[in-house]
Amino acid sequence: MSKKDQEFASSSVHYKPSFGDRMVSIVTYFVYSIFAFVCVYPFYYIFINSISSNQLSERGKVIFLPKEIHFSNYVQVMKLEGLFDAAKISLLRTGIGTLVVVFTSAFLGYMFTSKTMWGRKFWYRFIAATMYFNAGIIPLYITMSNLRLTDNFWIYVLPTAISPFYMILCKTFIEATPGELRDAAMIDGAGTLTIFFRIMLPVIKPILATVAIFTAVNQWNAFQDTLIYVTKKELSTLQFVLYQYITQSSSIKALLNGSSSSANIAASMAKMQTATSVRMTVTIVVVTPILLVYPFFQKYFTKGIMIGAVKG
Repeated sequence: MSKKDQEFASSSVHYKPSFGDRMVSIVTYFVYSIFAFVCVYPFYYIFINSISSNQLSERGKVIFLPKEIHFSNYVQVMKLEGLFDAAKISLLRTGIGTLVVVFTSAFLGYMFTSKTMWGRKFWYRFIAATMYFNAGIIPLYITMSNLRLTDNFWIYVLPTAISPFYMILCKTFIEATPGELRDAAMIDGAGTLTIFFRIMLPVIKPILATVAIFTAVNQWNAFQDTLIYVTKKELSTLQFVLYQYITQSSSIKALLNGSSSSANIAASMAKMQTATSVRMTVTIVVVTPILLVYPFFQKYFTKGIMIGAVKG
């Protein structure tokens, strides 16, 4: 190492940020702290209201700290009819729907990078064009009805089985992988499916995790398809049940309070259910499972979402 390089290295080690640099850092941390607070506070607000005195929560007295903490709201909400059946349907549609979308997005993305695929440019543009056209609710309902998907569990999976946006993400990610991997496998006699399952899938885990978390969140939070296509109560999802509970929170409040004995009510007026307590508690019950999934995908998520940002 030359003398100039040594001097530069030593100076960089002992570098002291200027006043302007420190101010920029302070302002950056301040702005991002406010942004983080704005994102987190709604969940925090709902949670503290779900464990605080229901009467104080109903009057809007719980803002930053919980008051008269209790967890009876969760015990009462768990007694609501159909909650666990709806949770089972939501788990099934989220699991199956996510697997289907991840597989179709990855496979189509891989096939559209293969130069040997017949008419790949036409089919790629044909699928991508569906991102910009929508026939509307009535034609879509008629189509689903003719396909006998109404009042059918597969209405949650099949209409969204192919996502053009996620397909494009996978295709772009695969194009950034070394082409020599596929060439070497083809020389060794590997076929299309062998290359896809044994070579490409392990390589593209980051984008698969990104597609999986996006799809899982969309599937878990969806309720309009239940509202439009499903009339059978046993096929209701957790989000649809939440929608019903929020719109009918006053009647549910009376139902839950009526199921408690008069002695228990007299012992603790603060724990009597209110419309606000029902809304807050059910919201936490519905949102918590999908929040717990995200940390398991986080290590892949950043790399997958930054696709195309840095080359080399």
